[in-house]
Amino acid sequence: MRWDFVFQRPQHIMSRFAREMTVIFWEEPIEVAKRETAYLRVRQAEDFPAVRIATPHIPEGLSEEQREQTLRRLLDAHVSVCARPLITWYYTPMMLPFSRHLDATATIYDCMDELSKFRFAPERLLDLEQELIDQADLVFTGGASLYEAKKSRHHSVHCFPSSVDRPHFAKARRELEQPVDQVELKHPRLGFYGVIDERFDIDLLREMADMRPDWSFVMVGPVVKIGEDELPRAANIHYLGGKTYEQLPVYLSGWDVALMPFAMNESTQFISPTKTPEYLAGGKPVVSTPVRDVVRTYGHLQGVHIAHDADGFVHCCEKALEQSREGGDWLAEADLMLSATSWDTTQARMSGLIANVLGERADEEAPALLVAAE
Repeated sequence: MRWDFVFQRPQHIMSRFAREMTVIFWEEPIEVAKRETAYLRVRQAEDFPAVRIATPHIPEGLSEEQREQTLRRLLDAHVSVCARPLITWYYTPMMLPFSRHLDATATIYDCMDELSKFRFAPERLLDLEQELIDQADLVFTGGASLYEAKKSRHHSVHCFPSSVDRPHFAKARRELEQPVDQVELKHPRLGFYGVIDERFDIDLLREMADMRPDWSFVMVGPVVKIGEDELPRAANIHYLGGKTYEQLPVYLSGWDVALMPFAMNESTQFISPTKTPEYLAGGKPVVSTPVRDVVRTYGHLQGVHIAHDADGFVHCCEKALEQSREGGDWLAEADLMLSATSWDTTQARMSGLIANVLGERADEEAPALLVAAE
């Protein structure tokens, strides 16, 4: 989970915490040649000078024990010059082995995915997660399903579902100049942006493209943990690669329907995609597979269609295309719901809970926030 990979929940939240304190975003290590000495590269995040991105570089071939010792040494050296109080914030329990010793004033576990269900999940993950939950002062979850799974495991679990930067994605409601890799694609355009990995239903995409050869399926995002040769290939499927957060509204503006073709498997059992409110904020009707948190939160909206298979997906896309052409009150309904949520509100509520944990010490000086994002 690198800061510059995909701008999502951690970046939204931490860029806002950076208005109050210094944020150290600790990334997964990069391996260098065996003969090199381990070192830490620290840089400021572009556009967010109070966010420091710390990337360890460690020699390849280290044993697990050597790796943890090396990372601990780099971490201790960096944290020694940080402001106090220190808040540790974890997105993964896999960073606990080399950071559990830190003298943190507060520890937060922001569980945005059920990582144990993902492909290539480490064997130790569940044991380390329990240790992290036991150590944490607060546990945040990225959706209602995750909240239900974690609420009995800690005394202070709080549900913070995916939010949205409405002004950013509302740009897609205007006619924007189309990027060169999309401008020539014929309409109707049905698009998806996000990481393409084991959560993506590649068979569903393949079937839809075969059923509707006159539709353009636009896939925006990096391919991770699955091989390029696994992706369906057809004349009407267009893989445009990863784009920056700033570019997303431009691509979204050129679509007629926004897609969420998630596979219904273990890896999607607890997800709460940020794409749903972003697509709606961009003025696009949404067609999704029956992801639990999507159905329970957005399934009642006229502009959100739920389908279980390729036939149903195509049928829902046809209804969404009609909405896209004719307008109607579906968008006003979505806007009313979106008006109650924002990343600013989410971060402010989180900050209030942390202030309660810190107590009077929160007013002494601005704390430093160490984000474990391996």
